[in-house]
Amino acid sequence: MTGGRTRTGRPTRTGNAESAGAAAAVRVSAPATIGNIACGFDVFGMAVEQPCDAVVARAAPEPGVNIERITGDVGPIPGDPARNSAGAAARAVLEMAGADSAGLALELHKGIPLAGGMGGSASSAVVGAVAADQVIRAGLSRRQLLRCAVAGELAGSGSPAADNVAPALYGGIVLVLPGKTLQVVELPVPDELWVVVVRPHLETRTEDARRVLGEHVPLKAAVTQWANTAAFTAGLYACDWDLISRSIRDVVAEPLRAGRIPGFARAREAAMTRGALGFSISGSGPSVFALCRGRETAEDVAAGIRWAFGETAALDCEAYVSPVNRDGVRVEDVKAEED
Repeated sequence: MTGGRTRTGRPTRTGNAESAGAAAAVRVSAPATIGNIACGFDVFGMAVEQPCDAVVARAAPEPGVNIERITGDVGPIPGDPARNSAGAAARAVLEMAGADSAGLALELHKGIPLAGGMGGSASSAVVGAVAADQVIRAGLSRRQLLRCAVAGELAGSGSPAADNVAPALYGGIVLVLPGKTLQVVELPVPDELWVVVVRPHLETRTEDARRVLGEHVPLKAAVTQWANTAAFTAGLYACDWDLISRSIRDVVAEPLRAGRIPGFARAREAAMTRGALGFSISGSGPSVFALCRGRETAEDVAAGIRWAFGETAALDCEAYVSPVNRDGVRVEDVKAEED
């Protein structure tokens, strides 16, 4: 099944390159993600259906990783594999697999906007890691692939946080326990849960957005945030919509970052008035997100948020409405060497 998973949770391969040795070529895509999900700074992450990044990887005669082409929302993305999230993740796979003599050629297709708060560098890191694993048939576990993708995220964004990498790889809603050994807990996804992501046409660099946070959190805010994080987790397990709605509150990062997004308060008001469960900043922004119960509500909320940004700040926006993406990374196609 395209985009499915084996019982061990590894991405399944589709296509016809099933002969022994390295696969000739593979195309892998991974979705945009929402980091933090309001109350879970650097520990909660969620995958959405669109947009996606993709990479086409091929075995190459020269050892190492070479990025042949980058298309889409390219901007300042470096072609140097050591500084490119997809290239760095692919290199990490070769190193972990002990495949120093293997060669990879990558074509990166950017569908996720740069500096938009939608996990673009994380998605690229995930596709780079998974594609490399597939081409050289390394057979790395998901936890090993996670480590390689985090190395790519660090190279691409300057941050080793896994709250975007993990949902792009695993799909669904995840809780990431930080530490020397990253642990990912896959959380339940209520069937009626829909997601709205709206990206106003602004750019926010992750490093700049982190810089405004400082180093200290007031005790009262920390206690509130801990309670909301626990309540969100409990709400998902119990499918308790009221508890989920009550917990989608960020009292740590959002108050310091919201002022960098013109029209944010009006957008929140529009979302909540139209029935959103909660509303906050996606990752480090400027994209915002709303969680909703049901498609009809989600589409109405998306329209309201777009209207608010246009009316208040004269900002054009793109809106993405979907259920939670439960698959994460997808191996879409494997092609045998053509005669």
